[in-house]
Amino acid sequence: MPVTKEAVIERLRTVNGPDFTGNIVDLGLVSDIFIADSKVFFSITVPAERAREMEPLRAAAERAVKAMPGVAGAMVALTAEKKGGGMEAPVPQRPAPPRPAAPAPRHSAATAPRPAPHAPASHGQGKRGVPGVGAIIAVASGKGGVGKSTTAINIALGLQANGLKVGVLDADIYGPSMPRLLNLHGRPQTVDGKVLKPMEKYGLKIMSMGFLVDEETPMIWRGPMVMSALTQMLREVEWGELDILVVDMPPGTGDAQLTMAQQVPLAGAVIVSTPQDLALIDARKGLNMFKKVDVPLLGIVENMSYFIAPDTGKRYDIFGHGGARKEAERLGVTFLGEVPLQMEIRETSDSGSPVVVSNPEGPEAKIYRGIAGKVWERVTEERTAAEASAPNIVFE
Repeated sequence: MPVTKEAVIERLRTVNGPDFTGNIVDLGLVSDIFIADSKVFFSITVPAERAREMEPLRAAAERAVKAMPGVAGAMVALTAEKKGGGMEAPVPQRPAPPRPAAPAPRHSAATAPRPAPHAPASHGQGKRGVPGVGAIIAVASGKGGVGKSTTAINIALGLQANGLKVGVLDADIYGPSMPRLLNLHGRPQTVDGKVLKPMEKYGLKIMSMGFLVDEETPMIWRGPMVMSALTQMLREVEWGELDILVVDMPPGTGDAQLTMAQQVPLAGAVIVSTPQDLALIDARKGLNMFKKVDVPLLGIVENMSYFIAPDTGKRYDIFGHGGARKEAERLGVTFLGEVPLQMEIRETSDSGSPVVVSNPEGPEAKIYRGIAGKVWERVTEERTAAEASAPNIVFE
C-alpha cells in the first residue's frame, strides 16, 4: 500500500512535543508533508536559538516515520519560525552513552565498489558520476551577495544558447534562488513513483530544494542532512541526457561544497566575485578549498564590475574594477569575464526571465554567452587533460 500523508500525520502524533507538552502535530509544528518514491519529506518548526537541543526531537520524528510499513526513507529538517508550542524553556539534556567505533570496511579487488554503469569517469577515488550527465560544474562564491545565483542561471542559459543540453541543480539548501529566478513553482512529479522528475523552464532541467519547501521557510540544516539532501537531489532525479549540469552552490566553504567536491566528479568550479578587496578575500577561500580537494578551477567571473549610467553613458567603478582579473592572473586561473552592474539584469532576474532569454541580443546576454563559451572550453580542456593522464593498460 502506498504511504499517505494522513498515515504519516497519525504516526507523528505519537511523537512528544518540546518539553514533553502534547505532540508535534497538535502543536502545529509539522510542515506540509511531501511523499515521493515512498520517501517522506517534512520539517519541524523550532526556535532558532534552540535548534541544537531539538535534534533529538527531529531524530525521534524521523525514526517514527521510517518505521512505518511501506516507507523507504525519511528526511526531516528543523525550520526556524517564531511560533509558540511551549518551546521557550530549555529541554533537559541526557548525555548519550559512548558508542564503540565501527571497524573500517575492507574491500578486496573483487568486492570493491564500482562506479555506476554509463557514469562519467571520476577524477578521484570514491566519486561516482550521474548516469547520462556528461559534465558537472559548480558555480561558487566565498560570500553571499555577489550575484552568484544570477550568474549561475545566466551561464546555464548561455551554455544552452550555445547548443548544449543543460540542467541546473540549486544546491543552495539554505536559500534556494532558482524558483524565483525562473518564476518556477510547484512540486516535482515522480517517474514511475521511483525518482523525481526535474522541473523545466527555457529548455533547462531544474531541481531545487525550493520546490520541496515553501519559499519563506528558513531551514536549519546539520551536516549529515545537507549531504543527504544534496545526494537525493543529484542522484534520485531523472536528469536524462545532459551535456552539462550546472550546480549553484551556497556561498562559503561549508558542508555543501565539501559534499559536492568529495563525492561528485566535478569537471570544475567557477568562482564569482565582485571587484573589491573584501569580496576577493572570501573568493580566495573558495578557490583554495577547491584546489585542496583536487577540483579544477575553470575560472573567475567579476560580477558588478562597473556601472554605465543610462542617461549619460558615463562609466562608474562603484566597487572598484579589475580586482578579480588581477587575482586570476596572480593565481594562474582563467579570467572568464566582467559582468556590469545593470538594472536590466536585476529586473529580469526578479521577474523570472533572466536576461539571456529576455533580451538575447542585448549586450549583457552576449557577455554571459561569452562567459559560457569560455567555461565550456575549460571543461573540454580539463577533460582532455584527464584522459591524457589516465594510465594505459596494455595486454600482451
